[in-house]
Amino acid sequence: MCAIIGIFGLENARNLAAKGLEVMKARGMDNTGIEADENNALGHNLHAIVGNVKQPLKGKGILVSNCEIYNWKELSRKHGLNAENDSDLVFKMFENDMLPEMIEELDGDYAVAYWREGKVIIARDNIGVKPVWFSTKNGDVKGKDNKACFGFASEKKALESAGFEGIEELNPRKMIVYDIKKRNITERKRKFFSIKPEHKQTKEEIRIRVTELLQEAVRKRVPQKSVGLLFSGGIDSTMIAVMLKRLGVDFTCYTAALDSETEAEDVVYARKVAEALGLKLKIIKIKLEEVEGYLRKIVPLIEDSNVVKVGVALPFYVCCETAKRDGIKVILSGLGSEEIFAGYERHKRSININRECYSGLLKMYERDLYRDDVVTMSNSIELRVPFLDKELVSYALKIPSVYKLSGERNKIALRDAAAKLGLDNEFAERKKRAAQYGSRFDKAIEKLAKKSGSRTKSEYLKGFYIQGNIRLGVLFSSGKDSAYAAYVMKRQNYDIACLITIKSRNTSSYMFHTPAVDLSSMQAEAMGIPLVVQVTEGVKEKELKDLEKAIKQAKKEYHIEGIVTGALFSDYQRKRIEKICEKLGLKVFSPLWHKNQEEYMRELLDNGFRFIMTAVAAEGLDKSWLGREITQEDIKKLSEIHKRLGINVAGEGGEFESLVIDSPMFRKRIEIKEFEIKEESENTAVLDIKKAVLEEKN
Repeated sequence: MCAIIGIFGLENARNLAAKGLEVMKARGMDNTGIEADENNALGHNLHAIVGNVKQPLKGKGILVSNCEIYNWKELSRKHGLNAENDSDLVFKMFENDMLPEMIEELDGDYAVAYWREGKVIIARDNIGVKPVWFSTKNGDVKGKDNKACFGFASEKKALESAGFEGIEELNPRKMIVYDIKKRNITERKRKFFSIKPEHKQTKEEIRIRVTELLQEAVRKRVPQKSVGLLFSGGIDSTMIAVMLKRLGVDFTCYTAALDSETEAEDVVYARKVAEALGLKLKIIKIKLEEVEGYLRKIVPLIEDSNVVKVGVALPFYVCCETAKRDGIKVILSGLGSEEIFAGYERHKRSININRECYSGLLKMYERDLYRDDVVTMSNSIELRVPFLDKELVSYALKIPSVYKLSGERNKIALRDAAAKLGLDNEFAERKKRAAQYGSRFDKAIEKLAKKSGSRTKSEYLKGFYIQGNIRLGVLFSSGKDSAYAAYVMKRQNYDIACLITIKSRNTSSYMFHTPAVDLSSMQAEAMGIPLVVQVTEGVKEKELKDLEKAIKQAKKEYHIEGIVTGALFSDYQRKRIEKICEKLGLKVFSPLWHKNQEEYMRELLDNGFRFIMTAVAAEGLDKSWLGREITQEDIKKLSEIHKRLGINVAGEGGEFESLVIDSPMFRKRIEIKEFEIKEESENTAVLDIKKAVLEEKN
């Protein structure tokens, strides 16, 4: 991996580019280059794995790239480009105007920028393994037109060092073009994978094909020098180790964990697997008193204080620190296997397994890939992820769900492949253990948080990165789910920049909550959060245009980078929201997705949420439920009705609607002064709120 940066429309562009490259110097220490004119500059730090070719590359235009293209020789022959390496191939592709078709032929991971004739084109691989951030706003430009400037870089912090604000990550499914003269950005949509049609092959044929594709994915990612492997003893890293042995590669496995009285599970399994397969293994144990020192480095490095992200980053960083001392320049990871082979709990609860896999892949660039990239590159090591290989992903997304999940057994195709290769059943069938738990580093963070007097792990970690995580808009209905989703993200140190409410004139809208939605403005006031309101007629599918309009407004006014939804199980809603956000280049967060409904309802009350029902429409419910505050005893009753009649305890199927009258995010509480109950039938009724006010909390 390398570092790329571009600064356009600023008088000191060359100096700012140089400053950004210095911030990212760990990404490439073999060579540095800058090409610039009076107000514009492109810069590059080289991390050489095979050769040492200095960038930027110059011709009719100028190119900087951070890429590993595995089929560059084949493409060079096919298109007659006579390329000398993968970067040269991409350069000649741009020089010969072979966009956008040829970029979809690239097999590998890349982030590239090409400057020519007043335009800058930026693209990255469509999963997002290689990072790119950009902005058109520079806070250091005083009294001038901010739109005149544009910047991009491999890391967010590099742009911050150059004074840029409102920085956002490039959605991998978009290619952007910045026009220096017109000072605007245009977008080109990129292709992504498909989940249809599913393969018609037998289980054995699928097993064989998975084995072939994984071995090829590993082979193409191994340089001539020795490599490292982030190793937990789980099925994913173990399968990569098996493939490396089959290929005769010289490699070392690295496992990191908390040094505790009870040995971490990952250490136990890593040692067992290494002994069984004859692997070279290094185990690094970190004492509790050392962990905080690592947190001071890691949390600002990944620019995120999310507990899960930090917990995963810790063992990664510790492993890479040792690998760097060993002279390792490339390290492999099993990241991506859970998404393509259905290894998470949410896959088990999903109606459409491959759709869930697809949805997870869309989010990986925000959730996992940037974190892992900056952690490895801070140690001057390049991360390669075989399970995110283009051909393997394309094939795996079309494997029928029966070959992915059955009962409690997940990742069937991969586990069967492991067994056929001779892997012991204990290792082939080991259940998923997330890195932060298998290494016991989550337990370390918990202990340190308590010791510091922090109420939560999130609160403790926020002390290492006070800027807060990315800015989010919340699709807010006035009900419990959207309000609690906002609360969950807030607790994880995300910045809730605004609420977005859609007021539908259609009371039977497929997408939007309608009872008491007018009170969302009062709730927004109670939380001190700006509110964007959009009215829609509520016509099925057409109402999505109004939702898109509202989200666009929120992005423009409040510079949000992502959207929060309160979806629990409604794939109808989530799929459509994801589609809109992909179009607008926004990330999607659904923190309640597939939570156990009864546990979720109890969690709401345990966390200080107070809410009432504003409508009922299901057998087992009647008007007596309306207007009164819901209690733990009510949740018990809902659970009993669920057992008898099958209703959703959380009302996800439209059985009831809710209104939050108080929560930990409310500075004031809502008091309902006057209301009327309109009963349509024995099991259908609506609460018509006539008067409500905000009152001080006791």
